[in-house]
Amino acid sequence: MFYDSQSSEQKEYYTKTLKTIGSLSRLFSEGKEPYLEYRVAENLFCKAFNADNLSRSDCSADAAKDQVGIGIKTFLEKNGATIQKVAEFNGSHSLFKDLNAIDKITKIAELRNERIQTTKRIFGLDSIMYHCLTRSAGEILGYELNMDLVAVSDIRSVIVKDNVMHFTDGYNEYSFNLSKSTLYKRFHTKDILFTVPVEILNDPFEALEGLLKAENTKLIFAPLKSSLHVFLPLYSSRGFTKNVPERSGLNQWNAGGRDRGFEEVYLPIPAWIHKEYPDFFPGRDVPFTLVLPDGSEMSAKVCQDGSKALMSNPNSALGKWLLRDVLNLKEGELLTYTRLEEVGLDSVVIYKAGENRYDIDFTKIDSYETFKGAQEDESEDS
Repeated sequence: MFYDSQSSEQKEYYTKTLKTIGSLSRLFSEGKEPYLEYRVAENLFCKAFNADNLSRSDCSADAAKDQVGIGIKTFLEKNGATIQKVAEFNGSHSLFKDLNAIDKITKIAELRNERIQTTKRIFGLDSIMYHCLTRSAGEILGYELNMDLVAVSDIRSVIVKDNVMHFTDGYNEYSFNLSKSTLYKRFHTKDILFTVPVEILNDPFEALEGLLKAENTKLIFAPLKSSLHVFLPLYSSRGFTKNVPERSGLNQWNAGGRDRGFEEVYLPIPAWIHKEYPDFFPGRDVPFTLVLPDGSEMSAKVCQDGSKALMSNPNSALGKWLLRDVLNLKEGELLTYTRLEEVGLDSVVIYKAGENRYDIDFTKIDSYETFKGAQEDESEDS
């Protein structure tokens, strides 16, 4: 498993820091169990093991290292067999809401599997697993297990009770909350990799005050990474219905007028983006570097009238990545909004990382609308 393959120095730093964080639990909770916020767990894991932090992306993994994706979870130990959330499908609700119980569970399982496979394709991962930190009185326990695909053909024992559908595939137990469109999985605590004893301080404020008063002690803050970013839709909403145009955008390869390669595409840049963020992108036809989620790079530029398109150079590079590597479409297969719903991603976010250098990540359903709505609200208030 992942943890055992890391260096002893990294593991020692990880467990010692978990112990320290757990000791400060009274800052947040009066419980007997150590308190560990999930974002803290993700950030510590990435720092300790020098892993890529994927938490800003909406995907099935929180971290990645050496082509292994890691979903990091922290929850109370309780009876060692608790049900925990593993996926939400609010954005794909239309794909299963009218199906009967068996077909609905089958569709949810297929969507779950597609999300995992899409995450692997986006980040170039060979496998995905869970790294779990469970908490009981006076200790933090660590264990790992595979992030299994749901064995769709083996689904059985479907029970619907109080708006929750319970089922198993013979390997794992699941439940799906209909009202929340959320999938849960039962995690069994076994094969513990490490145990961290934690002494929770009665007065953590006193400990922090002592740290700040210590001679020659200074708090040094790392510079924040630029958060300047914009969201771009992978679809059109003309006619008040989300759709992927058949002859433009990610289906530009299907446009008439001349012969085109099957990977000829562009990301549409709505005009309001340029109005609200006039200096975000370089000028028209000025090349810049676009860094993909897996760390690879391609040359890109803003082009067409009104700078309405983000394209790569060569143009086929962007199309191959989006249509083949990520969305898993065949040559000549049109991208539809239904396909975006299946993978749970209908937008990208572009971060301005430096001079003529940008990062791109995928984001969940409705992210672009949320971003646009926030900008409209700000404009009304100003």
